[in-house]
Amino acid sequence: MVLAAELGRSWDMADLPSGTVSLLFSDIEGSTVLLSRLGAAYADALDGQRRVLRASWADQGGIELGTEGDSFFVAFPTAIGAVGAAADAERELAVYPWPAGEQVRVRVGIHTGSPMVHDGGYVGMDVHRAARIAGAAHGGQVVLSAATAELVGGGLPGGVGLRDLGSHRLKDLPMPEHLFQLTIEGLRSEFPALKALGAASSLPVSATPLVGRDGELAELTALLASPGVRLVTLTGPGGSGKTRLAVSVAERLVNSFPDGVFFVQLAAVTTAEVMWTSIAEAMDVPPDARVLPGFFQYVAHHSALVVLDNLEQLGGADAVVAELRQQAPSMVVLATSRRPLSLDGELQHAVPPLELPDDASWEETQRSGAVQLFAQRAQAVKASFSLQPDNAADVAAICRRLDGLPLAIELAAARTKLLTPHALLGRVGQALDLKVTGIDRPTRQQTLRNTIGWSYDLLNPQCQALFRHLGVFAGGADLDAIAAVAEGVADGVDVWNLVADLVDTSLATIGEDDRGEPRVGMLETVRAFARDRLATAGELDDACRRHAQYYTVVAQSMAAQLHTPRDLAARNQLETDYANIREALTWCLQPGAPTPPTPDRCDLGLLLAATLREYWTIPGVDPQAEEWLQRAVDLCAGQHHPAMADALVGLSRHMWGHPGEGIGQRALDIYRALGDKKGMAEALHTLEWFHRDDFDTAQSMLDESIALAREAGDEVRLSWALGRCADLGMRRRQPGEALVLLREATELAHQRNDERTMLSAQLNMTEVLISLERAPEGVVNLDAIAASVLASRDPGLGAGLLSCYAELFAAVGDDERAGRLLGAHRELSMALWPSDCDKEESWIQQSGIAKARSRLGDTRWEQALQAGRSHSLQTAVIDASEHRPATPPRDS
Repeated sequence: MVLAAELGRSWDMADLPSGTVSLLFSDIEGSTVLLSRLGAAYADALDGQRRVLRASWADQGGIELGTEGDSFFVAFPTAIGAVGAAADAERELAVYPWPAGEQVRVRVGIHTGSPMVHDGGYVGMDVHRAARIAGAAHGGQVVLSAATAELVGGGLPGGVGLRDLGSHRLKDLPMPEHLFQLTIEGLRSEFPALKALGAASSLPVSATPLVGRDGELAELTALLASPGVRLVTLTGPGGSGKTRLAVSVAERLVNSFPDGVFFVQLAAVTTAEVMWTSIAEAMDVPPDARVLPGFFQYVAHHSALVVLDNLEQLGGADAVVAELRQQAPSMVVLATSRRPLSLDGELQHAVPPLELPDDASWEETQRSGAVQLFAQRAQAVKASFSLQPDNAADVAAICRRLDGLPLAIELAAARTKLLTPHALLGRVGQALDLKVTGIDRPTRQQTLRNTIGWSYDLLNPQCQALFRHLGVFAGGADLDAIAAVAEGVADGVDVWNLVADLVDTSLATIGEDDRGEPRVGMLETVRAFARDRLATAGELDDACRRHAQYYTVVAQSMAAQLHTPRDLAARNQLETDYANIREALTWCLQPGAPTPPTPDRCDLGLLLAATLREYWTIPGVDPQAEEWLQRAVDLCAGQHHPAMADALVGLSRHMWGHPGEGIGQRALDIYRALGDKKGMAEALHTLEWFHRDDFDTAQSMLDESIALAREAGDEVRLSWALGRCADLGMRRRQPGEALVLLREATELAHQRNDERTMLSAQLNMTEVLISLERAPEGVVNLDAIAASVLASRDPGLGAGLLSCYAELFAAVGDDERAGRLLGAHRELSMALWPSDCDKEESWIQQSGIAKARSRLGDTRWEQALQAGRSHSLQTAVIDASEHRPATPPRDS
């Protein structure tokens, strides 16, 4: 799904409806897979889709705001028109003569609101909301917001109805959305659960039914629904089906937990800090609450099921789970691990191999879970396969040789595309004669490893090469990344075809990313095998180098889009790719290694760390950010090039006191030697933080930073420096000058659609207005930006919003509310900037909050603070927005 800013525009400004409009987004579900199947005929399918949709839009007065590929963004003057167009389009798509007998399925989302008109298009939360609603739908499904459903409820076209889908949490939207589905007579009306956060659709999609686990599934479902059960750990060797069983249990329980069911993949995680971040990201916890203890406040009252998958490599996993249970007493954890966590109250469930037939009788073989799985997977690759009395004995023998391990059986069954069960049995036996050395490996794990190796040996050389190279990816990868890392191994063969072969043989998995694009992954056991083979082939170092180079380019591209109209999309992409970025940093910088990495690795690691410096200013995205920067700087000590200066600036932002100032000064010296005005402006702006109490020095630094940014035409750094200069003006008791500076910073950010910088300047402007005793203007300002601050997913802005609200309510005499909001602000700020806590009292005195504290008295003030500490950012904003300050202050 793409937003309006990303779509090609094809309308005249004068044609845009004003006021309330209905916004429609649509695209083809699985377009990349459809392209791979249709080849050149895909162009015909795309043309047909466009003709059908454009005719439907035009018939109902829709204005096409843009299109990109198979996506549309259309505005309708009325909700009835938008819904009628969607219904007509789905009817026509259903009967269209698509090439090669394919069926093109289009998903549609509609929301009605009053978006802002800017630069010849629509912008704002209503646009984002419509796009996210469409992204939650499935092909052939039309989903409406509550606002649209209310407008069309009594005037739906004939044969069209509404189905209430309930409330759902959608990515990047701060509050749940009440959604409805359009039912169209004669067309499909039953769809999987919406692709919402915390719903069944947030779990990994199982391609086939779970077989051979009915008893365990019922037992575990009942166990996890029992009062008092807080932690269940599924244990067993790699490939025993722990993850698959956990997901199936979670699917059954999705309606039993009011706050959702969440799946957290932890195979690529090695530290407790990153484990906390991964859990918070999977639960879509706002960034401001992802840092402890803010996370605990956010989830303290959640009644949710959290599936923690693959914990065996995490030495501190037991402590994390223990703390999670203590801080969130209504949360239930289902963990998978090759070893138990050994915590009090933990219920362990050893996942056994699938049931094997006791004898070779036809009846016993049919009842075997292992044989059922083999038959299911064999039929998936060869439709004519069926379990018969004449092949049942061979199938049963194969399953016994593989010890009933699900992954091993799936890998073997995939080869029935080429071999009969009898021929397969002989080959499985030969492969299992090669045992893995090492007495510490369980027998079943040796068997699994050899089964993977045997399946690998049956691949053609190009598939083998691609399979090996997939071993360098952590958390999956898109096709562009795979093509870049495996460059040269395909020899002209389409990478997608090789990936499809690996998926067919169960050596790789395929899913979708947030953009609906394919994302290729591997089970961790298979990935470890692929990486070992890559090392054995002497290709590991070269593949890791290309992997690190590729993700450095990705990071550079996304970093360049921060503080632009694509800021949120860039941050989402960095979040999606971050497991691979962390893998690249590890390969380049080798933290903890007894000897330093080679110079080329150090240089690449320095460049990658320097590139991420601005992304790392967002709290919670990587608890190791300072360590990465420090390691890169130490390894490349003595270098004087832009990447070193950039890394030093980034490092100084994470440090306080004299060390941070010295590091920032080193950066400035390098920038000056290079004549880099943009860098000098950034370094000076950063160094000013270390001279907050020396007004003259701070002013001199900021004046020079502003002048350099203007000379370089760098509006981003200019906006930041103006904002810091305004803050200095407030500290120098010159609010009038501060207001002028902030208006310029706001206008600069507005001109380039830099929403986060613009929101920051507007928050600062609110504080200035309060100091000028213009609180009503401050109220208007906060009204206009509160929703955007929440949607920005920037915790620093969230903290600023709370501080403004606290000051505002103190200024108008609502002292208890000021205290609650200060309490919420304090908890968030302590998590984000613990070193600033000792400066809070000075701010309280300067802002006027001290007067509210004095009026309320110590006891009631502490009670208000304590109440606010339990509020999340969203709860605090609701508290503030539902009680707009209207009374005058009781004293001056």
